[in-house]
Amino acid sequence: MTDARLRRGRGSLAVSFFVQGVTFALLVTRIPGIQDRYGISDALLPAFLAAVPILAGVASVTTEKVVARVGPAVVLRWAQPVVLLALLGVGAGTELWEAAVALGLFGLAVGALDASMNMLGVNLQRAYGRSIMLGFHASYSLGGIVGASLAWVGAHWHLSLFVSYLPVVALLLPAALVGSRWYGAGEHRTVKGEAGENQGSGVAFALLLPLCLVMTFAYIGDSTVSNWSAKYLQDVLGSSEEVATVPYSAYMVTTLLGRAVGDLGVRRLGAATVVRCGAVLAALGFAVVAVAPGAWVGIAGFTVLGFGLSVIVPQTFAAAGRLFPGASDAAVARLNVFNYVGFLIGSPLVGALGDAWSYRGAMLVPMVLVLVTVVYATSFGSREARYGGGHERPRTVDVG
Repeated sequence: MTDARLRRGRGSLAVSFFVQGVTFALLVTRIPGIQDRYGISDALLPAFLAAVPILAGVASVTTEKVVARVGPAVVLRWAQPVVLLALLGVGAGTELWEAAVALGLFGLAVGALDASMNMLGVNLQRAYGRSIMLGFHASYSLGGIVGASLAWVGAHWHLSLFVSYLPVVALLLPAALVGSRWYGAGEHRTVKGEAGENQGSGVAFALLLPLCLVMTFAYIGDSTVSNWSAKYLQDVLGSSEEVATVPYSAYMVTTLLGRAVGDLGVRRLGAATVVRCGAVLAALGFAVVAVAPGAWVGIAGFTVLGFGLSVIVPQTFAAAGRLFPGASDAAVARLNVFNYVGFLIGSPLVGALGDAWSYRGAMLVPMVLVLVTVVYATSFGSREARYGGGHERPRTVDVG
């Protein structure tokens, strides 16, 4: 592959991550509006919300088989427009069954999108020969900030969901389609014999399990912040409603900053060291939140959390690619399922512990879980395995 083609592939994939960040934020931050539009009761809402990650997990597993036939670039090229149109469908309907269909389609498409997007990121990192995976996830975080800001504008001006979503989809859909021309630069096929004992052996789940646990624990931590930070600040630390919106915004910003500089850290220190530092920082953030005497100390804890958690998920995907160089697409697809497992577990776990015990005590549980990542950091490779494919850069052949 030429350097120019790799750069185009990297740029187009960064755009795809950004688009998905905007799209997902527009969905999750307007959940109250979705609930009001369709008359979804509080009792029924958890079922709707749980259906999205469950269907996404199913789609992620299915994507492994589809990618083996057509490649991740083709899957991403078709999945991203479906996700955007499904978002528009959520805003366009009026009947409960229409919400169920649109959200179900969104979940299925987003599972395929997340899996194929990270497959291409892992493969591009291998082709580059250095860590670039965190940069893609930084684009996602930037998209999340933009999407949340647009959602705030829509809610502030009392715009309908469809009016809020239509101009965004109209702008992002053509951009995603144009960018998809260069997704193929992120694909490769392993040359026969290069992967050694991994060639043709598939993915051994026992070897992948530590990374699956790390992914689950990271998303338990992330869902704790997204679902409980505002309530914790207001109900436990006695903040105003306005101040209660600050910690998640601070968390999103520091997540972006951590990912923006994280690749440099991996190149200098190695993935295992960066992940260990991230896990310790995240645990420290949860500890500060748990003992915070007031709102601003709690916000400081959530801010530290963003720096810590920011590096873990991207490096977990990259580590799967290093661990199974001959079957990296399959490893990423299976690992991606545990993204949704953590999302499903995190919010109910903290809520149940908060009701039965205390919300301060509940914050210690994700603290301990994310700290376990330190034990599994050896799965992220040595300092020398910086780029995502072992100690020696593998040969690739262009299939795009």
